[in-house]
Amino acid sequence: MAPTQVGTGIGIANLPNQRHKIVAKNGSNFTLMVCGESGLGKTTFINTLFTTTIKTPRTYKRRFNKTEKTVEIEIIRAELEEKQFNVKLSVIDTPGFGDYTNNRDSWMPIIDFIDDQHESYMRQDQQPKRNELSDMRVHCCLYFIRPTGHTLKPLDIEVMKRLGTRVNLIPVIAKADTMTPTDLHKFKKRILEVIAAQNIQCYTFPLDSDDEASTKRNMSIMAAMPFSIIGSTEDVVTADGRTVKGRQYSWGVAEVENEDHCDFKKLRQLLIRTHMLDLIHSTEESHYENYRRTQMETRKIGEPKVKTVTNPKWKEEEEALRKRFTEQVRLEENRFRSWEQQLIAERDRLNKDLEAEHSHIKALEAELEAMQAGLSPKRK
Repeated sequence: MAPTQVGTGIGIANLPNQRHKIVAKNGSNFTLMVCGESGLGKTTFINTLFTTTIKTPRTYKRRFNKTEKTVEIEIIRAELEEKQFNVKLSVIDTPGFGDYTNNRDSWMPIIDFIDDQHESYMRQDQQPKRNELSDMRVHCCLYFIRPTGHTLKPLDIEVMKRLGTRVNLIPVIAKADTMTPTDLHKFKKRILEVIAAQNIQCYTFPLDSDDEASTKRNMSIMAAMPFSIIGSTEDVVTADGRTVKGRQYSWGVAEVENEDHCDFKKLRQLLIRTHMLDLIHSTEESHYENYRRTQMETRKIGEPKVKTVTNPKWKEEEEALRKRFTEQVRLEENRFRSWEQQLIAERDRLNKDLEAEHSHIKALEAELEAMQAGLSPKRK
């Protein structure tokens, strides 16, 4: 049915303005997850991205003084305001991920957290009263890649495969100022080849737009993936006298917002200025709906989710207990086997002694019979 043109303006075209007023009044929620090994600058990047101290950096003593080999989930909440528009920001950090020699199942707490947020929102949506829904669904996950210059590690591939089907995944190369532009370009190419070969789902958005400038900007942003970033909250002075955010080196300054040095500016445009709403909507319409449809097909309405216990820490403790029990059983078996051998040896010795005594008795009996036989004629 073709739309009917209205002769005189009746106010339909003012609907976007009304929507803008509602959104500006209510504000928005945005949940960002940062995932990667310790020491890649995740905290510094978050503080640089929002130009304020969202999270206090960890000291080296706190970072490496870990008593439990487990991945934690740390939630930092903040409320940001710009031009009378409020955004309730939640940053999800995953300290402990990838920091150990044995990282088996270390991704399970992260995956469970993402699924639990979908589950929590779905359970709230099924309630009679839905006035104030607590929404902690993760809208975007930045996966920080160590700048090795080679390719993705097996752990990176395994985790990114699982994250890509649950959340808007954006790969990020940390500490881009530690690589030359040529090595960085080759590293990006290798990462893209692995992502394509392993069929890892990364966040994509429509490139075409109403105006040509936006289309070119979108193509430029997408071409920069995986984004190479430099994080710094310190002001440094360049050789030409400019004061910028960056890192001072003996050879010069690595600027955070210089597109010739890194892709921080493009990533910030993607996350905040141009595609934050698309990240929120794609989470709602794609990832959450996929989870909801899967659960509704296998569960009844209101039925709690059957949750399997797959805590890596418990698995390690169970494995340690199993090894200790097996070792204890082996030691006890060896002890009983040695005891049994001693008993057998003692039994054989006693049997030999008994046979010797029996033979001695037989000999004495025979000697006694001979003596009795020799004395019998004399008595007659």
